[in-house]
Amino acid sequence: MTRPAPMTRPAPLTLLQLAMTLALGLVTALGIAQRGIADEPVRIVSAGGSITEIVYALGQQDRLVARDTTSNHPAQALELPNVGYVRRLSPEGLLSVNPDLILAEEGAGPPETFEVLEGSGLPIITIPMGFDLPAVQEKITAVAAALDVPAAGAALVAQVTEEVEGAQKAAGLHNQRILFVLSMQGGRIMAAGRNTAADGIITMAGAQNAIDGFEGYKLITDEAVITAAPDVILMMQSHRPGAITADDLLSHPALSTTPAGRDQAVLQMDGMLMLGFSVRTGQAVTELANALATAGH
Repeated sequence: MTRPAPMTRPAPLTLLQLAMTLALGLVTALGIAQRGIADEPVRIVSAGGSITEIVYALGQQDRLVARDTTSNHPAQALELPNVGYVRRLSPEGLLSVNPDLILAEEGAGPPETFEVLEGSGLPIITIPMGFDLPAVQEKITAVAAALDVPAAGAALVAQVTEEVEGAQKAAGLHNQRILFVLSMQGGRIMAAGRNTAADGIITMAGAQNAIDGFEGYKLITDEAVITAAPDVILMMQSHRPGAITADDLLSHPALSTTPAGRDQAVLQMDGMLMLGFSVRTGQAVTELANALATAGH
């Protein structure tokens, strides 16, 4: 006699995800029932500083109920509840503000959080990322479409395009070799390669990324630092305890031997302004180009 195949138990993680999905779905459904289904989203969470800047520039900030940690501009955004870092969001934190839409930068996460949220039925719109003017234009257009304000979006695209193109024309070509340092770990430099926001803004300002042998951000050897021979070291401003400083970089054994080290040419810029690729990118190009024109002099 043939025995029936034994039943298999779902993996513990699957059960946990199912339970979270059901629970969060109930919370979302209750929230929708309480406020009614609006014709357009009016309780929006912005997960990404570049998105938040666009929402404000479009005049739609009254529809925001929360923002992520990277959303630090304009200053009024800091008054909104903070749901956490854009790449380490939790379902509970996002749903705690009873949203009817989440606008999330491409790369927001972790993926498990968004799987749970999608299972709950909460609308999520992912805004594409990129590191040049067409990417900024696409980002603004996508946010405006999500908010159903396409005319305002088109006007903002035209304004930002004019600002960026004007900034690039005024910048001229400096052609310095720029090493963007994200951090130091165990005495090693975490540098920006190709296809990064740092690489994009360096190129837009008329300079060259000193690192072109890889994509993304990676730890590099002292030999690679010396070979890169940067004319200028670029870094983000930070007031966090333990953050690297210009002095830390200038005292680095390999960096100190480079042209940038010898000339003490270290530039610091606001991270969101420099790397956000949003409505302030024209300003970022201008500030970086102006700083490069006098770096090391």
